[in-house]
Amino acid sequence: MNVLITASSRGIGFNVARELLKRGHSVVISSSNIDNLKKAYEELKDLGKVEYFKADLLVKDDLKRLVKNAWEALGGIDALIWNAPNIRCEPCMVHEARYMDWAEASLLHLASPGYLTTLLIQAWLEKKMKGIIIYLSSVSVLEPMPPLLLADSARAGLIQLAKGISRSYGGKGIRAYTVLLGSFDTPGARENLTKLAEERGIDPEEFWKREVIGRTPLKRTGRWEELGALIDFLLSENAEYMLGSTIVFDGAMTRAVNL
Repeated sequence: MNVLITASSRGIGFNVARELLKRGHSVVISSSNIDNLKKAYEELKDLGKVEYFKADLLVKDDLKRLVKNAWEALGGIDALIWNAPNIRCEPCMVHEARYMDWAEASLLHLASPGYLTTLLIQAWLEKKMKGIIIYLSSVSVLEPMPPLLLADSARAGLIQLAKGISRSYGGKGIRAYTVLLGSFDTPGARENLTKLAEERGIDPEEFWKREVIGRTPLKRTGRWEELGALIDFLLSENAEYMLGSTIVFDGAMTRAVNL
């Protein structure tokens, strides 16, 4: 399957790309940072067919260009895995937020995935193709974490979007899912936790153990092979009847339940 993965030069997106390549999929990775993107490509290129394109997820023309380039590079796109970086002010509380912080959160976590969705559904309908969209979000949209409230207020809408797409286009073979992730050991997660720890005068490593590792009965973060296996399943025909579903994937870190 040909899969476009956004924000995939490091962290969650990169590791999802790696897992899907290991499982035989072809992927396009993207990032606004060309140096990180080239480094990621070098690490992935021996695992399977992978292409890369620079794209700023906040820029409309970049989104259009990304779909065009990915489609041409792979000979079509069968699936989109939406992943997004942190907004620049994170971690930040609501009373600290500026207008542009709210605007960035709204663009990055709802408008941009929505517009990419529109572009792909238009192409799939025109070509009478099936298509799959998987929105990677956070379990904190169900159990709010105050320093992430700007992002979570915006990306909560992806749950509605996935259900609506599946109801509107499921009969044409187009389905969508939302995966609400718990903690994974990524550069972005470490950066956020380090900022919070420094603000509170706490050792970052101790803070990580308490706030991340200590919150799940498994006493660990998610493993990439687990996430890869889940996404590979959602891309398969075996997940067809689950279209529109929201999957909580957090190691029981929160009290949230599957919707």
